[in-house]
Amino acid sequence: MHNGLPIGDFSRATHLSVKTLRYYHRVGLLEPADVDPHTGYRRYTTDQIPAAQIIRRFRDLDMPVDEVRKVLAAPDIDTRNELIAAHLSRLEEGLSRTRSAVASLRGLLEHPAGTEPANIGRRHVPATPAAAISSVVGQADLHDWFLGAFGELYATLDAQQLAADGPGGGIFATELFARDQGQATLFVPGRTPVRPVGRVVPLTVPAAELATIIHHGTHTDIDRAYGALASYVTQHALAVDGPIREYYLIDRHSTDDEAQWRTEIGWPIFHTGPGPDDG
Repeated sequence: MHNGLPIGDFSRATHLSVKTLRYYHRVGLLEPADVDPHTGYRRYTTDQIPAAQIIRRFRDLDMPVDEVRKVLAAPDIDTRNELIAAHLSRLEEGLSRTRSAVASLRGLLEHPAGTEPANIGRRHVPATPAAAISSVVGQADLHDWFLGAFGELYATLDAQQLAADGPGGGIFATELFARDQGQATLFVPGRTPVRPVGRVVPLTVPAAELATIIHHGTHTDIDRAYGALASYVTQHALAVDGPIREYYLIDRHSTDDEAQWRTEIGWPIFHTGPGPDDG
């Protein structure tokens, strides 16, 4: 091999460490052009430098080795571009989550709990007919289940030409928070009973006495609202056993502007007197 490079020189040429090159050889991502059967020395060709550079950039973007291998082995440019675009979309989603987490942490540091009065209220919720989906869900699957269930609820109402009679809501058992798995129910109120289809069934949402707080924006830092509400309920000795409720006053079905979203959280209480907003 007149144009062969020993692994050390190839490492310098590509800025991939010898350890990394050996790993890529072992997993079949970048195999040397020649391996001496007696010494095990690896040699690469200069023609392999562009492939090594591409691999390095994909790995810098946290693309898993298996996906890099699929990109390099793609049978055509369209397949290759689809794989790359899918990874870039995942990166953008990750960046969005990171930005949200940073903003939430910054807000927590700048406005610690207790430094501002929480907008706590109390209200009685009457029994309400609704279309609903219920399931035992794990915390890890809750977000995807939430989106799918609400999509199915609103699609069923549309198909049956039924109008929602107020914002959708959710009822979440204590076990979902305490044990990472529990009963979750999503519902959309409506005066006309829905015909059962798929997971959608008619349900009468029980009446409840709730201490409430309004959370603004996405659910990234909704735990702050939960914490403020729990503190209020505990301080006033109002808490009773029962599932937490959420009412999605303004959500993705109302606007794409996440800053406009409003979620009312309801903590079950024993209502003994005037609430903080009752004068």
